[in-house]
Formats: sequence, C-alpha cells, structure tokens
Amino acid sequence: MAEYRGYGQDRRYGRIRGVATNASLRASDADRERAIELLKNGFAEGRLTQDEYNERVARAYASRTYGELGAITADLPAVPAEQPGTNALAVASLVCGVSEFFFGITAIPAVIFGHMARRQIRQTGEAGNGMAVAGLVLGWAAIGLFALLMALVAVAVAVAASHSGTVAPSGFAPPHSVPMLHANLLPAISPAHAVRSVAGPGA
Repeated sequence: MAEYRGYGQDRRYGRIRGVATNASLRASDADRERAIELLKNGFAEGRLTQDEYNERVARAYASRTYGELGAITADLPAVPAEQPGTNALAVASLVCGVSEFFFGITAIPAVIFGHMARRQIRQTGEAGNGMAVAGLVLGWAAIGLFALLMALVAVAVAVAASHSGTVAPSGFAPPHSVPMLHANLLPAISPAHAVRSVAGPGA
C-alpha cells in the first residue's frame, strides 16, 4: 500500500501528524480542517495564489482519505515559519532608559544593554531593534546631561574659590586701605613739653 506524502509526515518545519500512516484510511472533519488551516497559512505567506487556495480548499472539503489530503498539502510546510521573538536585552535597555527619569542610575545599564541587544539582533534576526535604539538614546542623553551638570558645578566652585581669595571678611578692611597718617598732620610737640609731660605737672 502506497504511503502518502505530506500530510501526517514530518518535514523540516514540522508537520501535523496524522493518526495513521496509511493513505487509504478515511479522514475526519478535524483532519480536513487541519488541512485547510495549512492552506490558509500557505496563502497568507504568499505560497499560494488566490485561485490555488480556492481550488485546494474545495478539494480539501471533498477529500475522503489521508492520501487525498496529503496530495493537497504535500508542497506546504505544516506550520508557518516561526517568527523570532523580541530580544530580551532590547526590552531591558528601554526599561532602564525610561527608569532613569525616576532613579537616575539606570542610564549606564541602558547603554550597555542597548549595545548588547543590537549585536544579538544582527546575529539572530530578532525583533526589538527600535527598543534598543531608544534605550541607547535615553541612556546616552542622561549621561551627557549628568556630565554637563558636573562641569557646571566644577566651574561654579572654581569661580567661588577665586573670589574668596580677594574679598576680605565682613567688618575688616585690608591693611593697604587704611590711609597712612602724614607727618605734617600730627601736632608739633616741643622737647620741653615732652619733658614736662613725662615729669608730671608738679615738676
């Protein structure tokens, strides 16, 4: 007895397995629905034209055996090619990039995860490149703003230190600001008056 191809037979993409390995056994309504589901997937992926899809669906409903269903779906993969998921590091990069507005310290992990995610995405074809880029942008923006803030603080401290070295404390005048008394402004004191002042009034 000939073995049917396709339906009930394992292939590269994984095929729905039939209950029997005999092409002459009768197919159930569930078997026909599974075959039609394969046709729908093939049409959605562009493997079948509209006319081919309609013709094969009609044949599937009219099929009575596994062999007839196998002939309809033999040139189609049983399961649509699995689409790669979203890269986990890309998601982590975006989460860290958004969290930096609340915690601040997550900017560096956002950059690290973003670069790692983009490298993995190029290798695996996973989705999430946009998330990784967004995480990188947010992370680098936060790091840049932090660096700018530190630079401004350093400049402000340097300016304040330079001013504090030239401004005297409040209430004290620098020595050079006190005018020197000129000799001609002092009253003339004779030697005799000086001697009497030292000896006392009764001398």
